[in-house]
Amino acid sequence: MAKVIAIANQKGGVGKTTSAINLAAAFAVLEYKTLLIDADPQANATSGVGFDTKNIKTSVYECIIDDIDPRNIILKTSTPNLDLLPAHIDLVGAEIEMIGLPNREKMMRRVITKVKDEYDFIIIDCSPSLGLITVNALTAADSVIIPVQCEYFALEGLGKLLNTIKIVQSRLNTDLEIEGIVLTMYDARLRLANQVVEEVKTHFQQMVFDTIINRNTKLGEAPSFGESIIMHDVNSTGAVNYLNLAREILQNNALTKISDSDKKIKA
Repeated sequence: MAKVIAIANQKGGVGKTTSAINLAAAFAVLEYKTLLIDADPQANATSGVGFDTKNIKTSVYECIIDDIDPRNIILKTSTPNLDLLPAHIDLVGAEIEMIGLPNREKMMRRVITKVKDEYDFIIIDCSPSLGLITVNALTAADSVIIPVQCEYFALEGLGKLLNTIKIVQSRLNTDLEIEGIVLTMYDARLRLANQVVEEVKTHFQQMVFDTIINRNTKLGEAPSFGESIIMHDVNSTGAVNYLNLAREILQNNALTKISDSDKKIKA
């Protein structure tokens, strides 16, 4: 049965979709069958793995609103072991349509339950908001990863997200855990970036992943080719970072027998 991980931060531009795409791809190349769910109306995760959103006729929207079986919509990507449940701009209207429905916070869970036994990991790319779709993702997830960029205002709004997670934990999903905080867009040359790393680690300590995602040109370039960083340039710093993050998550969940000395891939 799949471990379901939501990638969430209501602040835009923190590397959320980049992390969702590349973490999912990393699990896939490590031979874990993985499903990436695009739960963002911008559909960047969908285009980021090679699909033209203009050609997407049915999406996660129809699964949530019309109860269509996700198996009929899931697409195979060019990455072995990686499938996609795509998004479409129609998802914008889903929150309005869901308002009057019973168990409106648990509709994503119903969708995921249908395919949960078919995957090892399910990664949900949440929209940059704390709306009903994001709440649905957190209610369906086993854990949440919070990307935080190594820039000024890094902790801005993080308190609101953590409060939302606490509410979901107390009312909707008592099993939800924080998988960890991942620091993104790190540039070792910048004093500010190093200050942010120190501040986040001081505040959140064990919640912060050891792996840090470096600012990397190839990471920004890969989506324009409709590829994950691993398929685009497996030797790049970005690919190494996300493979290390995947291996750290596997290690933390006792899903691998990797020794401590082999825990990280060397760049």
